[in-house]
Amino acid sequence: MRYNERIREIRQAHSLTQQKVADLLHVGQRTYADYESGKTRIPVDSLLILARFYNVSMDYITGASDIISRYPGK
Repeated sequence: MRYNERIREIRQAHSLTQQKVADLLHVGQRTYADYESGKTRIPVDSLLILARFYNVSMDYITGASDIISRYPGK
């Protein structure tokens, strides 16, 4: 699974809107929508914020692994 599909899947599983996640990342809703659609690559620091927020590993959120692991240190 690609990271853009994974961040959409996780957001929907938490019943969050794109706007809520965009606010967390301090970007506009359209920018976040572009991350999820794959039009724009999400910055690594934003992936780290999402991994911490959702309490999942970077391997999981980036699609490198399908095994849900907790974010280190949480």
